[in-house]
Amino acid sequence: MGHSTSTLRPKELKDLQINTHFSEKELHDWYKNFRQDYPSGFLTLDNFISIYSKCFPEGDAETFATQAFRTFDTNGDGVVNFREFMCALSVKSRGHSDQKLRWAFQMYDVDNNGYVSRDEMTEIIQAMFKMVGNGDESTAEERTDKIFSMMDKNADGQLSLKEFIEGARSDPTIVQMIA
Repeated sequence: MGHSTSTLRPKELKDLQINTHFSEKELHDWYKNFRQDYPSGFLTLDNFISIYSKCFPEGDAETFATQAFRTFDTNGDGVVNFREFMCALSVKSRGHSDQKLRWAFQMYDVDNNGYVSRDEMTEIIQAMFKMVGNGDESTAEERTDKIFSMMDKNADGQLSLKEFIEGARSDPTIVQMIA
């Protein structure tokens, strides 16, 4: 049984090779480190908060870490397993622009209804500002207004995935604002 925690099983490895941009060696290395850091085989919300808090010691990372955790936890079971972690890491670090934008859209779509509302976007932007220790509520609202004025083509007060991706493709400054 100890063997299954020290190496990836062939089926898991093949799945990750198909679904990520990592080599076999990279996956084995990541797995070894992941299991060393998280012997249970998964990350919890508390782990995420701790990681983000260490990366951003000047701010309050809890809200943003909670949203990031939700986006990593694709099956909604309350933990992030190695597969979920690697798939998200692959998109964030090596994915093409549309993959990254889809991932960002999922982060902003807090209620997972397929649309990003002004409130959802403001909530995530505020969480980012809080995490890095700058900006205030009015700054987040101004940024949201600017993004919506550029992206919300049908002016319905919410962004579909299509509007989100097309808006980001059409104006690189939008990507900077949402990243």
